[in-house]
Amino acid sequence: MNKKIGFIVGSLRKDSFNLKTAKTFANLLPEGYEADFIEIGDLPLYNEDLEVEGKVPESWTRFREQTKAVDGVFFFTPEYNRSVPAALKNALDVGSRPYGDSAWDEKPALVVSVSPGAVSGFGANHHLRQSLVFLNMPVLQQPEAYIGNVMNLMNEDGTFIEDTQTFFKLIIDKYVEFFEKLTK
Repeated sequence: MNKKIGFIVGSLRKDSFNLKTAKTFANLLPEGYEADFIEIGDLPLYNEDLEVEGKVPESWTRFREQTKAVDGVFFFTPEYNRSVPAALKNALDVGSRPYGDSAWDEKPALVVSVSPGAVSGFGANHHLRQSLVFLNMPVLQQPEAYIGNVMNLMNEDGTFIEDTQTFFKLIIDKYVEFFEKLTK
């Protein structure tokens, strides 16, 4: 049976560099692993007042069930104001509730930050890791996945150059080793 890895993209833009990166990672997954893209753009802001029978938004239920069904999670995030986008933070909050029933617990994670700038989303990457520690998600530490100057890493047709894809494959291979150690 394939291991299902949830792919969560923090940028909601339809042509985002993070989405292009995520799709490339999905295509590079080894045999026995499959990507499951989990939508976050339709999640209303978390409000505990809605956490009662009959009021829970359908998108929250769909998101929680889909997240619980995956074996691990890859996060792809841009950096907004030295942190993660609000949609991604909201997804973390929605998935962690109701209290005591977190969809995130013990799922091995990978954080990839993608940016057109040279800083490579360093702040967002580490800010996200901080939240994942609290959510009890072990996170791959090395190699760190900062994808900066992303436009210089792409061919004219919008695909990633071979050297960049080789780096992505290294990251995936290390994640698979990490995942296998944790889930034995």
